[in-house]
Amino acid sequence: MSDTPFGFGLPPEEPDDGDEGKKKDQQSGGGQGPANPFGFGPGGPGGDNPLAAMFGSLNPNDLGAAFQQLGQMLSYEGGPVNWDMAKQIARQTVSQGTPDGTKDASIGPAERTQVDEAVRLADLWLDDATSLPSGAGSAVAWSRAEWVEATLPVWKELVDPVAERVGAAMGDVLPEEMQAMAGPLLGMMRSMGGAMFGTQIGQAVGVLAGEVVGSTDIGLPLGPVGKAALLPLNIESFGKDLSVPQEEVRLYLALREAAHQRLFAHVPWLRSHLFGAVEGYARGIKVDTAKLEDVVGQFDPQNPEELQQALQQGMFQPEDTPEQKAALARLETALALVEGWVDAVVHSAAKPRLSSADALRETLRRRRATGGPAEQTFATLIGLELRPRRLRDASRLWASLTDARSVDGRDGLWAHPDMLPTASDLDDPDGFVHREQLDFSELDKMLGEAASGPSEKPNLTKDEPKDDEKGREKGEEKGDDDK
Repeated sequence: MSDTPFGFGLPPEEPDDGDEGKKKDQQSGGGQGPANPFGFGPGGPGGDNPLAAMFGSLNPNDLGAAFQQLGQMLSYEGGPVNWDMAKQIARQTVSQGTPDGTKDASIGPAERTQVDEAVRLADLWLDDATSLPSGAGSAVAWSRAEWVEATLPVWKELVDPVAERVGAAMGDVLPEEMQAMAGPLLGMMRSMGGAMFGTQIGQAVGVLAGEVVGSTDIGLPLGPVGKAALLPLNIESFGKDLSVPQEEVRLYLALREAAHQRLFAHVPWLRSHLFGAVEGYARGIKVDTAKLEDVVGQFDPQNPEELQQALQQGMFQPEDTPEQKAALARLETALALVEGWVDAVVHSAAKPRLSSADALRETLRRRRATGGPAEQTFATLIGLELRPRRLRDASRLWASLTDARSVDGRDGLWAHPDMLPTASDLDDPDGFVHREQLDFSELDKMLGEAASGPSEKPNLTKDEPKDDEKGREKGEEKGDDDK
């Protein structure tokens, strides 16, 4: 049955009892109820079957034979996402090229040299714009397929928690009285869920690979630690209509990549902070089980694109609770602070050196503010838009901090997450700068006193012979008597 996805369909031994005719009738709109899942036919007298809401009525032998075949095709027994399938589909998507007709290509020596030189020069310029040292141990030029390979481990970390919830929800759509005895069926549904998610994320990551220009485009570190990565083919496409020399485009994007690398390398808590914010938001997402049941119940193996379209519409609903709103605010603020810092630092480094700095800055800001390549990916996969909505506010705040406290004072705020501005601080950047100056003054004083306290005691001991305090005189006299 090569014309049906994942081997869905009736087994060869399915008896010709009229079910097939009824199935075709329903698919053409002539029957009652939804189209059949997996190619199963609707039953007549078995309408009281607890599985009828999803699968229609079949006699147990037919149902068992069908699931036996389905089990052979969906034998995946890993986690909530079939990542082998995701990788395969992502690479297939990349090989098809982008809508403008650009095909992926291997990276040549000349492109590798250009990327290496751009990153080294970018790091040199950034030395004047930030107190954080270089975070890129190496610079790499990736093809789109190489970007897929390098970033999948991080996608796994981001998506698995939500996929777990979908896997559990797929079991919940079974009637309650069947869940206790439907162990094998639940296992099959989880395998199907892994295949669904693997297909969807593979397509999303494959499309994303045709748009990103580096490993940090979405504000999260997707690549290996210490590797500043650029995609020459995508950089060329990005700069094609900008009327800016290609070398300036490459250098500006290298500045952004290198700035992200510095931040993530030298702020050790930042990665877990951002990923924790994503996971915290994901914990408050509800799976729309009604939509999920509808998707499963109406799945037609002859039209697999219907399943894809249903998934693209999303089945995740954020809970309207104070905790969920706080989690979303925390994530949006964290993303805005990262992107705002990079924007401010890169502008400071590029403005005196690149004539196109202002134009490139505005282009990148609009690209991020309108969602960029990541927004649809995450909105589809986990119901979350990774859009730094307050990028400009955050950039202004970092610029104000630079003027008020110097580069060292600005970058010092990354020492601990509690020192960073909050969402309300983005509304009043001047107030935050002023308040933090006062607070840091008091903090410096307290830290100075605490640091000097222990070190003064030895000095007092050394000065004791010169001290005429009675307590010490008595101690000395007692020491003489002991002798």
